[in-house]
Amino acid sequence: MTLSMYVDAARWRAHQRAMLAEFPGLVPVAKGNGYGFGNVRLAAEAAGLGSPVLAVGTVREAVEVAGAFPGDLLVLTPYRVGEEESGLPAGRVVRTVAHSEALASVAPGTRVVVECMTSMRRHGVSRADLGRLPVGRAVLEGFALHLPLDRPDGSDPVAEVSEWVRAIAAAGLPTATVYLSHLGARDVARLAGLFPDTVFRSRIGTRLWLGDVEALSSRATVLDVTPVARGDRYGYRQHKAPSDGHLLVVTGGTAHGVGLEAPKYVHGMVPRAKGLARAGLATVNRTLSPYSWQGRQLWFAEPPHMQVSILFLPGDSKPPAVGDELPLVVRHTTTHFDRVEDRPA
Repeated sequence: MTLSMYVDAARWRAHQRAMLAEFPGLVPVAKGNGYGFGNVRLAAEAAGLGSPVLAVGTVREAVEVAGAFPGDLLVLTPYRVGEEESGLPAGRVVRTVAHSEALASVAPGTRVVVECMTSMRRHGVSRADLGRLPVGRAVLEGFALHLPLDRPDGSDPVAEVSEWVRAIAAAGLPTATVYLSHLGARDVARLAGLFPDTVFRSRIGTRLWLGDVEALSSRATVLDVTPVARGDRYGYRQHKAPSDGHLLVVTGGTAHGVGLEAPKYVHGMVPRAKGLARAGLATVNRTLSPYSWQGRQLWFAEPPHMQVSILFLPGDSKPPAVGDELPLVVRHTTTHFDRVEDRPA
């Protein structure tokens, strides 16, 4: 009995091919929980796409996927001075460096991409650093620009990238390859027209693997169905049932990421009002679950357990049977599925 993600493999891969056509030179990204698929699965998919480079988040992830991907592995987390690098496949790893001190300390011959301090202001070298980068020890394979998702000030991302390309060239450094994150295909095409001697390579994960939502579906197995009458007590905290109905025990708990929520940036009055309403209901122990039955979104009967959740189904609905599957809507980047299965064509 599992928490499952089903994949329409033909449709999923067609979306990937469309992305490759939209972003020439695209670099697939496989990191974290592998966007719900697992990094090894995504590494094999990237190999099947013919990509010569796969971006991963950490050294540990590079070691994990090395056997499934035969090409180069670009580690996105910047190299730290003295960092342990055992287990990496020799000659196939490209390290990101974001500080002059880190670049000066890499082993001779290390392949590197230099991260620049964009308006994201997360990490990277400044424009003033460019002219004094100690590039002699390393093999410089390009520069990387990690850009913000939103621009409420109306600034032009193409202008920001252009300023960096010109600054890199002015410092006497090669501009043959620039890696980009969070830039649309139209803007990448504009940059290609402005700088025909530079190859712009988009690093894409979420949109590549999760961009066609109709190709993916999540399902939870019903493990138990228990009738309750109004006022019956149940669960760890012995709450009272609000009405006649059924308690559904289903797969998916905190170990899977169900019921856990990362902070979100909220735009506009309507989303803010909805957030306030959800917070108000939570104070009286009323929380909507991501699970549905017969088109009806269900409430958690109590907070999710480690590996299962208990849902309340009102008495006016016919309950599912043990072994049935309930659809649920979850955030793939924070969910650990028990099974990822391709649906037959």
